[in-house]
Amino acid sequence: MPSPPRTTPGRRPLRRVEETSAGGLVLDTPSAGANAALIARRDRRGRLLWSLPKGHVEADETTEEAAVREVAEETGVTGAVLAPLGTIDFWFVAGEARVHKTVHHFLLVRTGGALSDDDIEVEEVAWVPLAEVADRLAYADERRLLDEIPTILAEAS
Repeated sequence: MPSPPRTTPGRRPLRRVEETSAGGLVLDTPSAGANAALIARRDRRGRLLWSLPKGHVEADETTEEAAVREVAEETGVTGAVLAPLGTIDFWFVAGEARVHKTVHHFLLVRTGGALSDDDIEVEEVAWVPLAEVADRLAYADERRLLDEIPTILAEAS
């Protein structure tokens, strides 16, 4: 686990907070020719950044359950977990806290629903051909998760 950045001398240290989220990539079919549902949000500069849907794990749910719920909330598409894709962790500062966030990602296959950008946190949603997902994703750590997909799909068929 990476260490949090050091505090500046003379400043009061920020309290440390642990957060856990889950989400993933939902495919319309379990095949290499699938389309994947991605979400876009605006950053502070107003740029549209595409990413995997994700959100907080509630106290009474597993990471898999949270991933299914968050994908449905943010894309409108319901899915079933095929396999874990990997975990990403990072640090950021929010208010008076230094937050260590761990995000568990899963590969899902669509079981129902339709794309929707009704979630207040989401600017756009789109089906993107799986072969083009890496080019669309804004974050390198999410792009690295895609490496596991061919193996998962081969084992699922």
